[in-house]
Amino acid sequence: MPPGVTSEVLVLCTGNAARSVMAGSMLAYLADVSGVPLRVATAGTHAIDGLPISSRTRAGLAAIDELAEAPVSRHRSRQVLAPDLRAATLVVAMEAAHVRYVRRYHPEAADRTATLRRLCRELPEGTDPLPDRVAGLGLARLDVSDDEDVADPAGLEEDAYVACALELWGLCKELAVRL
Repeated sequence: MPPGVTSEVLVLCTGNAARSVMAGSMLAYLADVSGVPLRVATAGTHAIDGLPISSRTRAGLAAIDELAEAPVSRHRSRQVLAPDLRAATLVVAMEAAHVRYVRRYHPEAADRTATLRRLCRELPEGTDPLPDRVAGLGLARLDVSDDEDVADPAGLEEDAYVACALELWGLCKELAVRL
């Protein structure tokens, strides 16, 4: 990415209560420590606006030493809106259903939306601007599969949130080197 150009990354899950919160915190942290100019926002496809982060999501983040003190206390869940998607250089979805949601309700953002797993596999590394590398993927035309999903820990015990956080940490570290 050219120096001084900040990319906008939107991390999307269902309720904006667990996966997107954790992955968003992780990507923001990784960008900060590596000096990558990145602004990270999170939202949900079916979120109830205004809910605070849960103790289980906080425990998931705390399981990652680097993120134990992540500043998430002000987080409030929010529904994704068209302006969020318009502003995003890249939309990182936690599952194929989120990609399908964007394609159905916000097709103008389909070419910038993919699952975290797909981006870890296919987003080219390099110094070319992120929008160019994303555009080169042809995301709007690609089939999505449920095997790209990061499992939702919602409704499960704390250990499921910790397992999800550990999985996301590995994936976010992979994606961060590509951003």
